[in-house]
Amino acid sequence: MYFDSTYVLVLIGMAIVMFAQHRVTSTFAQFSSVETSKRITGRQAAEAILAYSNIHDVTVEHVRGNLTDHYDPRNKVLRLSDATYDSDSIAAVAVAAHECGHAVQDAQNYHFLKVRSFLAPITQIGSTIAMPMIFLGLILSWMGLVQLGILAFSLVLVFQIVTLPVEFDASKRALAILEDGGFILANETPSAKKVLNAAAFTYIAATLSTALQLLRLILISNRRRN
Repeated sequence: MYFDSTYVLVLIGMAIVMFAQHRVTSTFAQFSSVETSKRITGRQAAEAILAYSNIHDVTVEHVRGNLTDHYDPRNKVLRLSDATYDSDSIAAVAVAAHECGHAVQDAQNYHFLKVRSFLAPITQIGSTIAMPMIFLGLILSWMGLVQLGILAFSLVLVFQIVTLPVEFDASKRALAILEDGGFILANETPSAKKVLNAAAFTYIAATLSTALQLLRLILISNRRRN
């Protein structure tokens, strides 16, 4: 049976992503059982941080799921998940602060956030059409179509690369606000940092995985063309 050696790249990418997911899940679980000294919930922390940052046009809402927290810049809504909204753990407050970091970015017209918002719909289209184009191009030996598919898929990688500074900056802002605003004590900062670093690693892992997939597609395309 023929084995496509380039599939090893996919397996490596999957392993990196799985490790990152395990790390963020285990780290969040670890610090979900550690209450903050201030005993404030994720919702209370988010509302207080927004007020502290002089942001009054963003509402805080509850969203179902675990670690489905996100900031919606279009509707000015900060949504906190089941594990964050009513929890007074260090993990919950750290995640809430991170999402507030995105709200601060939005309020201050952070460049990379604007670029990511611009790329989002384009990337969605590219990710939808990329694989069908590549698959059809390989079947019909239309290498031009394969190249277009690879170009469309590369938009996903570009989007993820732009996302990295957005996420890192949001975490940096979150830690600074938590400390400066007195939302957590100094001895709790390292724990909050571990939660945010674990979450950040998932974005790095996703970017590496996509880069490996893109490399595989390029290698397959070159092999078929030759």
